[in-house]
Amino acid sequence: MTEKALRLGTRRSKLAMAQSGQVAEAVSQVTGRPVELVEITTYGDVSREHLAQIGGTGVFVAALREALARGEVDFAVHSLKDLPTTQPDELVVAAVPVREDPRDVMVTRDALKLTDLPRGARIGTGSPRRMAQLNAYARSHGMDIETVPIRGNVDTRIGYVHQGDLDAVVLAAAGMNRIGRSDEVTDVLSVDTVLPAPGQGALAVECAAHDAELIAALAGLDDPLTRAAVTAERSLLAALEAGCSAPVGALADLLTDGQSVKEMRLRGVVGTTDGSTLVQLSTTGPVPETHEAAMALGRELATEMLTQGAAGLMGERAQ
Repeated sequence: MTEKALRLGTRRSKLAMAQSGQVAEAVSQVTGRPVELVEITTYGDVSREHLAQIGGTGVFVAALREALARGEVDFAVHSLKDLPTTQPDELVVAAVPVREDPRDVMVTRDALKLTDLPRGARIGTGSPRRMAQLNAYARSHGMDIETVPIRGNVDTRIGYVHQGDLDAVVLAAAGMNRIGRSDEVTDVLSVDTVLPAPGQGALAVECAAHDAELIAALAGLDDPLTRAAVTAERSLLAALEAGCSAPVGALADLLTDGQSVKEMRLRGVVGTTDGSTLVQLSTTGPVPETHEAAMALGRELATEMLTQGAAGLMGERAQ
């Protein structure tokens, strides 16, 4: 007799379906049970407002979590950068799989690089974080660009370039890779130019805290180094009291000696969207071996950033 299928809650977007499908396959392998995708529409999917206007934090998550609470799905897959930093007691992130490329990328007209864009180039992005860093880069390199707020799925955003409305759009490398469109990328932005969102490129597999059997099964998908990195990044975000649409970038990367991982470097940035002011700091230490150590790393860097004036640069404060 075939075991009952596990129900995976996912957003309906092409990207969400692609990444949830990958997780479903992995879960099926570790549990031996079939997994069916349950499509759920979130407020962030149906609202046409810009993310900064509707709050950003949790707008793609709430409906999935409600479905979990009602028992309509057994687990859910989120883009980790969309998760609020406060975790509900009744839910647990049972797995953070190996992270995809965390960097941002550009799709530009005529396959131009960022540095080759003409004067007055219009760059589309819905992210204040990207706006802040792109405008700061342009200021420091004598470039004349305009960042334009946009929304929509990957097709819509790239369409603005093909139709001639914009010279470029900025997207996440992970998303382009997951939907098989990395060949359309014309420039990969160095993290020294644009630091990604906390948790960017990582997924969170969430289920009910009381489902010990499922938690144990999903643990087989967890990557401890990815979890440590994103925990530090999100701890920094939480300590800054900023939501996921605030102009905050963070990346914890692992430093190796060529053979083994030696240390973790955490970098953070907060800036005004016009790029006139940025607070950028980093710290390096041992790779955190516990959740508490990773949290402490993020809090320590956030404290330094706040003393450097980061609090006054964020457009959105946590409620």
